Amino acid sequence: MTRERETAPDADNAGDAGAGESQTRRMVGQRSLAGRLVLVAAVWSVIALAVAGFFLVGLYRSAGERAFDAQLEVYVRSLLADMVVESDTADAPVNFRAPRSLGEPRFSLPLSGWYWTVRRAESNEIVFASLSLVGDPLPLPALEGVPSFSGFGEDPSGQEVRFYQSEIEIGSDKLVVAVAIATADFRAEVAEFARQVAFTLIVFGLGLIGAVFLQVRVGLRPLVRLRGSLSAVRKGEADQIDENLPTEIAPVAIELNALITSNREIVERARTHVGNLAHGLKTPLSVIANEARTHEGAFADKVSEQAGIMSTQIQHHLERARMAAQRRVIGVSCEVEPTLSRLVRAMEKIYRDRELLLDLEAPQTLRFRGESQDLEEMTGNLIDNACKWANSRVSAKCVPLLEGGGREMLEILIEDDGLGLSEEERREAVKRGRRLDETVPGTGLGLSIVADLAALYGGRLELDRSNLGGLKVRLVLPAL
Repeated sequence: MTRERETAPDADNAGDAGAGESQTRRMVGQRSLAGRLVLVAAVWSVIALAVAGFFLVGLYRSAGERAFDAQLEVYVRSLLADMVVESDTADAPVNFRAPRSLGEPRFSLPLSGWYWTVRRAESNEIVFASLSLVGDPLPLPALEGVPSFSGFGEDPSGQEVRFYQSEIEIGSDKLVVAVAIATADFRAEVAEFARQVAFTLIVFGLGLIGAVFLQVRVGLRPLVRLRGSLSAVRKGEADQIDENLPTEIAPVAIELNALITSNREIVERARTHVGNLAHGLKTPLSVIANEARTHEGAFADKVSEQAGIMSTQIQHHLERARMAAQRRVIGVSCEVEPTLSRLVRAMEKIYRDRELLLDLEAPQTLRFRGESQDLEEMTGNLIDNACKWANSRVSAKCVPLLEGGGREMLEILIEDDGLGLSEEERREAVKRGRRLDETVPGTGLGLSIVADLAALYGGRLELDRSNLGGLKVRLVLPAL
């Protein structure tokens, strides 16, 4: 066992880990489906209700103007009826006189907003006018060839009025009779109606959005069940996804179950091939090494040396292949604390003659998202390496860690009070098969395998100076 530092993951492993991290970031950054549905419904509801409110207020305003014009026309007809003087004989010409009263006292109050005028059509000369005008003219547009029309204008005080004027012939005279009433009360009624409509539509819109929210939550509940079932498979609590779902989602669950089954079959075939390859290569190499050791000379020494190198390389790559196959297993997890406790107890027995003090601090709730044998292999290599080089104390600690993108990780810190490694030695320790001390037994592959296996799981291995004086190894792995 040697001291080694973290190696950069191979291109394929780095690509897998980077793709997983970017996928996680994309998933975190995306808006939820329920949020999108509610947002679209809310935007559409706001637009639809705003347009409906606009048309309602417009219809109310138009109805009010028509009612206004009908009232003005009644006053015009009342003026005509009061102006016309009935003749005693049928042959006598029709005459007119000043209107006496319209039954509305506001036509007599100065600048009350209620006005009427009678003027000649050709010269616009005022013949009669209400007392409310107090001698001021009421500016109104000409009829321009139409018998009557209504519209908006201003009275002598500048306030807005609604007028109605009509041209009539009395005898030989053409007169234009006009009545105007201030619109302040009408505008206030329209504004009050608009406020009531706005309040009603806001309440209705909030209720509609709430109903849509409930509908979306109820409608998407099967997706929540599907997510929970997937989570159970990922954690190893279930073998397959529950297919008892609505007809629109059930095919997805069926296809996912087929994918999980296919994945397991591929992993099992890969493990079988790895085992067959290991047996197929190790036996011939052992025969070659044994034969070389029975002979003397430079050729036999060279064959023995190269056979040893080949055996080391085969062991390394077979181990990587085994780890890669295991990494593809879906729904595998294990508890961290029991694994570390077993390893600490084993190391205490192995190194009992050195009377090492081994400290362990690990919460029982932490789970590693991977196979227990992989966790045991990684931490076992690290703890064993620390025990070999420690003077009297080894510390192991596991804590939860939250990284960028919301990824849940766990951090395992293993420190010793040995001599440690310099920065240059930590760089050299990463090289595959590099042993800094040939007097210590080992192949030089321990930390290299740990780094490769951590990278396969999307984690990493780091070496640093320990506060205890020796080496600090930081292992970061995915958690549940």
